[in-house]
Amino acid sequence: MIITKEQVLQALGNVEEPDLKKDLVTLNMIQDIHIDGNNISFSVILTTPACPLKALIENACRNAISHFISKEAVVSINMTSRVTSQKNTGVPGVKNIIAVASGKGGVGKSTVAVNLALGLAKAGAKVGLIDADIYGPSIPIMFGLEGVRPQASEVNGKTRIEPIEKYGIKLLSIGFFTDPNQPVPWRGPMVSTAVKQLFNDADWGELDYLVIDLPPGTGDIHITVTQTFPVTGAVIVTTPQNVALADAKKGIGMFLMPAINVPILGVVENMSYFTPAELPDNKYYIFGKGGGQKLAEQLNVPFLGEIPLVKGISDSGDAGKPTILEEDGIMTQAFLEMARRVAQQVAISNAKAMSSEPVAGV
Repeated sequence: MIITKEQVLQALGNVEEPDLKKDLVTLNMIQDIHIDGNNISFSVILTTPACPLKALIENACRNAISHFISKEAVVSINMTSRVTSQKNTGVPGVKNIIAVASGKGGVGKSTVAVNLALGLAKAGAKVGLIDADIYGPSIPIMFGLEGVRPQASEVNGKTRIEPIEKYGIKLLSIGFFTDPNQPVPWRGPMVSTAVKQLFNDADWGELDYLVIDLPPGTGDIHITVTQTFPVTGAVIVTTPQNVALADAKKGIGMFLMPAINVPILGVVENMSYFTPAELPDNKYYIFGKGGGQKLAEQLNVPFLGEIPLVKGISDSGDAGKPTILEEDGIMTQAFLEMARRVAQQVAISNAKAMSSEPVAGV
């Protein structure tokens, strides 16, 4: 039997993308089909390199060829990706802006933002990170970049800031331009101008995701970022405690206000349980249990995962080497899984926006 390209497309038309609820052919995710006798090769273009369903989709494609064409077929699949974008972010070359926020301070928002950015980069994405917490910038410390100053270059008569590159991502923080021993007593308009410069005056190049570490609360910086730049979606960080959950709920409410209208990508529960290093299989829920998941269910937004509390996470942040950079361990796996789920929600949000369907949480 001679196998044709049309037969391959017809077979793969039976494979549904689990998140987008349409088949791979309709979504134009099948490309570069080559047939040589019983040898069939093609590429599957995923919506993100961090796709958590990559193995499932590949297996479904193999089964479709076997079932609808021939069990004797030798199938070679190139699983690649092209990160989607729903709109112009206002920053040249940047496909998606992801805001990481919390209603309350002290819940580990910056830790989540840093490890989210690095997790997306480890999956193969091009990633940038802006430390927009003007009054308490922590990115220089967490990356071991205290005292470092970005370079500047002139492009077409305009000065452009060169983001610092470390661990495979691009970074900018107001902490790179201020004395770390001095406070930043700026009024609202000055803060807004400074934040805009981190976006507009920097040469970010081509990025799949630009992660923004917002300050706690719901203030000037949040309004400036969300009303100046089309943010793809927001990740809300909380702990299991009721006081943190109450503030997280307010933070979600702010993003959903008509004047802001930013989709909620989901809720991350940090410090979910304590796991001693000598007892890695034990979980002690010292701050309560399941609060973040219940909040997500109440507000009908995705739950992005639980991040355990271990001593190593603070040590790694203080040492300038975020915990996700470790080869193995429960923290690395927790943050990688969270990054995959965030990328998944970005792809879903983009697909819904492009088809004018309502986005989860809106």
